[in-house]
Amino acid sequence: MALETWLIKVKTALSHRKPLFSSSKPKRVTVLSFEIANVMSKLLHLWQSLSDANVVRLRNDVVSLEGVRKLISNDESFLLSLAVAEFADSLRLVADSVSRLSNHCHDPSLRSFRRVFTEFANSGLDPHNWILTTPKDIETRHRKMQHYVTLTATLHKEIDALTLLESAFKKALLNTDSNNNAEPHKKLHDLQQKIFWQKQEVKNLKERSLWNKNFDGVVLLLARFVFTVLARIKVVFGIGHSSVPFLSRSLSSVYPSDHQNPISSSSSSVSGPLKRSKLGEENEDLGGGFFESNCKVLKLKKGGDGDGDGDGDTLGASALALHYANLVMVLEKMIKSPQLVGVDARDDLYGMLPSSIRSSLRARLRGVGFSACDDHVLAGEWRDALGRILGWLAPLAHNMIKWQSERSYEQQNLVPKTNVLLLQTLFFANKEKTEAAITELLVGLNYVWRFEREMTAKALFECTKFNGLLTLQKPS
Repeated sequence: MALETWLIKVKTALSHRKPLFSSSKPKRVTVLSFEIANVMSKLLHLWQSLSDANVVRLRNDVVSLEGVRKLISNDESFLLSLAVAEFADSLRLVADSVSRLSNHCHDPSLRSFRRVFTEFANSGLDPHNWILTTPKDIETRHRKMQHYVTLTATLHKEIDALTLLESAFKKALLNTDSNNNAEPHKKLHDLQQKIFWQKQEVKNLKERSLWNKNFDGVVLLLARFVFTVLARIKVVFGIGHSSVPFLSRSLSSVYPSDHQNPISSSSSSVSGPLKRSKLGEENEDLGGGFFESNCKVLKLKKGGDGDGDGDGDTLGASALALHYANLVMVLEKMIKSPQLVGVDARDDLYGMLPSSIRSSLRARLRGVGFSACDDHVLAGEWRDALGRILGWLAPLAHNMIKWQSERSYEQQNLVPKTNVLLLQTLFFANKEKTEAAITELLVGLNYVWRFEREMTAKALFECTKFNGLLTLQKPS
């Protein structure tokens, strides 16, 4: 009897025992809201970059840029493989952030996000049906994330404002202790009122933004959109076979077939260690994994750990892309107004040149006389030639500066602003070809600059001579 009573008590105690993950008080996002909003903004930006309009622009405009064709490759399939590799790398970084967040989830399926996502990337399997399959589902979650990002950014700003008010109140309180006038006390009262209303504003924003949302629900939203973006990338660039009709809506105008590509394999030109390959063929073999194979294409490995020959053939691999972009922009300004270029500016420009360009420049200028710059026709031809070179080289340099500056700016802001791909910059440009173009600009600038100086000196001489004649002809 006593044993039976004891067993009943044990059974009752076990039935009332709380589970390991209690559902009575679900986990909230709280302070992680700012990190999650940043991840959401990058995911939204990536999705927008894959819109029909941007994909058509990539297909028709970006890969057709004269500078891209001259310095990177004239093989359209190869250029598109660079684009898909950059999209894949951007998504990989976002997925890594989602994976770290998913480790803190209550739902076991979310905690296994990394494994499931890798399986989906490599084989296309989606065991949890996380891909959003209808326009309505995608639009609803897209708007929800945009709403969360906006509100969370506002919350961040209002919390900063509250911090400033509380700091001002503390300073005012210290001043009041040593002052018995009524005016400081009134200032304290006003600050207290402002702090009160500011706290109400922050509280309201916390309720509406990510701060007070269910953590698992928010991570699930991110996970489903990450799956959908990857499905969109595969569909847009013809990787594998998609079973999502909505995501396939713009495929026909994106990936070029063999008869659409006017560049034959014998005339293709690929710079650096990146080998030419058909995009579809390259991504059919997923033995090394979807993201691994695309990382090999992109060659964004830090520290130059490429395993192929000629890793320094591109400006990106040589860590010279940004420097050469700045150099081209300086040359562009000088070429527009050569008469305003002083000796100090020329010395500064020469100081920017790497040894390889200095050597080629000296070879080109060897034997050029100092009084040979008096040919108006040749000067005009040089101006036209410089304009043509800058016409295709300058856009890549400007895009390089924009890409770099906006990536740095992104560290301080929730929403990135740019749609510039590395493909549109000097990153993948062939080093030898780029240096040849810059050398040509320098040679032309040298001639035009000396021509302008000689013409100015002659004009001043003629003016001085004319004034001298007038002085001699004056009646004494």
